[in-house]
Amino acid sequence: MAEKRVIAVVGATGAQGGGLARAILTDASGGFAVRALTRRPDSDTARELTALGAEVIKADISDLRSMTEAFDGAYGAFLVTNFWEHLSPEQEKLEAATMAQAAKAAGVTHVIWSTLEDTREYIPLDDERMPTLMGSYKVPHFDAKAEANQFFTDAGVPSTFLQTTFYWENLLGPMAPKRGDDGRLVLAMPMADSPLAGIAVEDIGKTAYGIFRRGGDLVDRTVPIAGEHLTGTQMAEQLSAALGEEVAYAPVPFDAIRAQPFPAAAETGNMFQFYAEVPQFNAVRDLDVIRDLNPQLQTFQQWLNAHKHAFASA
Repeated sequence: MAEKRVIAVVGATGAQGGGLARAILTDASGGFAVRALTRRPDSDTARELTALGAEVIKADISDLRSMTEAFDGAYGAFLVTNFWEHLSPEQEKLEAATMAQAAKAAGVTHVIWSTLEDTREYIPLDDERMPTLMGSYKVPHFDAKAEANQFFTDAGVPSTFLQTTFYWENLLGPMAPKRGDDGRLVLAMPMADSPLAGIAVEDIGKTAYGIFRRGGDLVDRTVPIAGEHLTGTQMAEQLSAALGEEVAYAPVPFDAIRAQPFPAAAETGNMFQFYAEVPQFNAVRDLDVIRDLNPQLQTFQQWLNAHKHAFASA
């Protein structure tokens, strides 16, 4: 029996990396093995991955030696950063550069870098539709990831650039439908009347797995992904059907989000304005192309049916 090719998965205990790790581990005939990289190999999630058959090792994405050792002998690597942990685009770029250098040093055959669009290509810094943040960005976590693409290209690392999007899982947290004073459920989102490209987070991992399975065909290519493009009204209608009671959509002004007191409120407002006002973001996310890589790609309704119990306390 041929030896399985190792995929080193950064963030294997998180959302995107966890989805990929589980996609590989549940495909016994897939020809790949998981090396789960985490700062906390003693966590419950890491232990669950070990039980499923993953090799779990401790690694730090800001440490070149740690990452080079973690990538040693791996065929592929899935790389992701967590901007929301530190809110620093410079830190995010440093981590990406470190991983690119480590992948090159270790001779990784195929890297998938989880990235996003550079919003400044569509809304320049001098465009007053939205404020410029930190002096250099419109949406820092988008723009920094996009800038980081060049680290992989310059290092000569064979890479696929996986452009992600809004997680539907956000609707299970602070963006969940809430009851108004009249007792009715309201989905409040800053999307005006525009469709939002959303996806189930596990489908990011499954699509990444499809890219690895495709082999070198998608090296040096950009793969933008989504599960479905839906307006706030359409999402509210499907939520109504899933929850068995009416959910109304309330569009929130972008400036109202930017004015909120939570960290990165301005960035969040800019992000949704970018989603809403740049149609190219949705246009490049061809659902047929994505479904070819991930035949199990979920629609919003399918995701809702699987998660409607989580809305029970709404």
